[in-house]
Amino acid sequence: MKIGVYPGTFDPITRGHMDIIERGAKFVDKLIIGVTTNASKSPMFSDDERLEMVRREVAKVKGDIEVVGFNSLLVNFAEQQGANIVIRGIRGVTDFEYEYQLTGMNRQLNERIETVFLMADVELQPIASRLVKEIAFYGGDIGKFVSENVRDEVVARVNELGRKDGV
Repeated sequence: MKIGVYPGTFDPITRGHMDIIERGAKFVDKLIIGVTTNASKSPMFSDDERLEMVRREVAKVKGDIEVVGFNSLLVNFAEQQGANIVIRGIRGVTDFEYEYQLTGMNRQLNERIETVFLMADVELQPIASRLVKEIAFYGGDIGKFVSENVRDEVVARVNELGRKDGV
């Protein structure tokens, strides 16, 4: 059985993430979405909120998909899940350079786990969670980048925190 892991912070989960999940699920018998904490990214949503958000969004995707939280080295998490493949989305050259270095380090830590890169759909390449949050903080429409449910959650959180344009 081929088990793959698609890791990320998913803060929030975007249409770009969903594209990689839908396409990645076709390459493996089971896809585990690993929702991790990355304190350096100053998450908008708590771990539990992101887990719930991702579970809700992937519920409509075909395939054997499980959403699991983790806070450890990716290769250790993958091994604990019985995975031998890590799926990573690439938007452009900058992503590739970072992911290439990360893959090399992961390979040194556990050579049994392969990393597979999927290029983001051309229309989805500019989407980044960081930019979605920034657009929302300044009152912009993020509906093109996230599902309606996620948009509503992001807008509600931004309203709780206070928009940067003072509105």
